[in-house]
Amino acid sequence: MRAASIRPRADQVAELTRGLALPLPEVPALHLEIIGESLFRAFGDIRSTASATVGTGTEAEVTALLEARLNAMIDDDPFWRQLVLCVARGKESLSFDGSHLEKRPDLSIYLSNRHRGFPLVAEAKIIDTTAAKSEALYCDNGIRRFVDGEYAWGSREAFMIAYVRDGSSIGATLTPFLAKARAQRPPGYLVEDLPANVGSGSAGIAMSRHGRDFAYPPSSAADARPGPISVWHLWLA
Repeated sequence: MRAASIRPRADQVAELTRGLALPLPEVPALHLEIIGESLFRAFGDIRSTASATVGTGTEAEVTALLEARLNAMIDDDPFWRQLVLCVARGKESLSFDGSHLEKRPDLSIYLSNRHRGFPLVAEAKIIDTTAAKSEALYCDNGIRRFVDGEYAWGSREAFMIAYVRDGSSIGATLTPFLAKARAQRPPGYLVEDLPANVGSGSAGIAMSRHGRDFAYPPSSAADARPGPISVWHLWLA
């Protein structure tokens, strides 16, 4: 998008949020745990059927496989079908003030009991320090997009998915990095809570909490500030 076309578009936000009070209510934690475990299971499936692509392919190639598997699960798994309508890769969306009309989060998960304009967003990144794909890139090009209102600005939660190729883990890699960021003034990535394990821990899911400083446009049917966002981290080896 050309610089001249980057400007707030209150009418776009107002139409998208018509009749809504933002941010939307929280997605129940149990549902988020189920979604995380389902993502973990879907990744295991594509790893077994397309191991070369999962192990060496690009982020887009792996995410395309994951999208296809998650949508196939809607036909195969009655419980998943009750929770999820469909999963879309690269679905265009607005930034919080309409300045950007073509933001493309990696995965948009449309929940059956959720407003269609605000799917559950999952952003994916490869973690492989030998290829200069580090936790810093994961945070700069992932977490920051939620903090700045590029993605999931009408929601209280989002997912970050890591395709891990170098043995990194949330506890040994991401948490220390975010702890250093939180010690900055102001805190980097507006970290409020460091990643903490969620559920049984069998799927390697953790959740961190981050502040958000932006404000919704006055013409939108929303409160002024979105409040913090909970980022659910799923690191897939």
